[in-house]
Amino acid sequence: MKHIIVPIDFSKESLNGLRLAILFANRFDSVVQMVHVQKFPTSLTPGQFEEEEKIIEGKLQKLVEEYSTKMENSANLTYIVKKGKIYQEVVNQAHAFEESAIICSTHGASGFEEFFIGSNAFRIISATQCPVITIRHGSMPRDIKKIILPIDVSADTRQKVPITTEIAKAFDAEVHVIAVATSHSEEVDLKLNAFTKQVCTYLKEHEVRFQKASLRGDNITDITIEYSLDVNADLVSIMTEQNFAISDFVLGSHAQKMLSRSPIPVLSVTPKEVFIMGSFKTFGSDY
Repeated sequence: MKHIIVPIDFSKESLNGLRLAILFANRFDSVVQMVHVQKFPTSLTPGQFEEEEKIIEGKLQKLVEEYSTKMENSANLTYIVKKGKIYQEVVNQAHAFEESAIICSTHGASGFEEFFIGSNAFRIISATQCPVITIRHGSMPRDIKKIILPIDVSADTRQKVPITTEIAKAFDAEVHVIAVATSHSEEVDLKLNAFTKQVCTYLKEHEVRFQKASLRGDNITDITIEYSLDVNADLVSIMTEQNFAISDFVLGSHAQKMLSRSPIPVLSVTPKEVFIMGSFKTFGSDY
């Protein structure tokens, strides 16, 4: 998280994303870059478009003046104005840096309204392999002290473990490893036990405090959120479960429900093949 990209449309919801980004930046010594995207093409004349850009830059500069005082390194808050499709420009900006992340609100107004509402709400997550942390209205945590790490029987469920571990170490947070499933069966229980044991071993090796739990229910999203609220968690870590057979921009139903319903910030990690030296393979089903 050397660079954190924050989409800004000047709504109070998007400013929650900025506040959360600053919380993380102060722990990771990250540069936070606010990104505002002017919709293009536009009905504005070239002169009006340039005038609008000047107004936008003035607003962003005011945000820098206000929020840089909340950062341990005030020089680490910057901004950029881009033109085009919002999700593409936000993702492109994140991809311009190594070790970047995106932190944003799942609701917005003005320029981001059409992006953050409806089926387009998750395009920014689907279009990048960078970690994305989303926050809903009114869910701004003051600190990250408890992180929920649901583990299911999917082959890629453990890929979120390394970055979750990094965040836990940065905040000295406790990780709750919860084995989740919709039913009991010998095969499911064996796989979940194996996966959670590997995850707990990894956390122990990295000196991260953790607790274990096992949850069963008809709706994995609901039982995960309920548990998170019961323990006053500050972050939930999930895989995005992208369904490429349908569309490049369709997330799995569990990810969509979690992002839409969770009153707690959600860390979304995109599946990819990763090997952790001295630990476990995080892609494949050889268990």
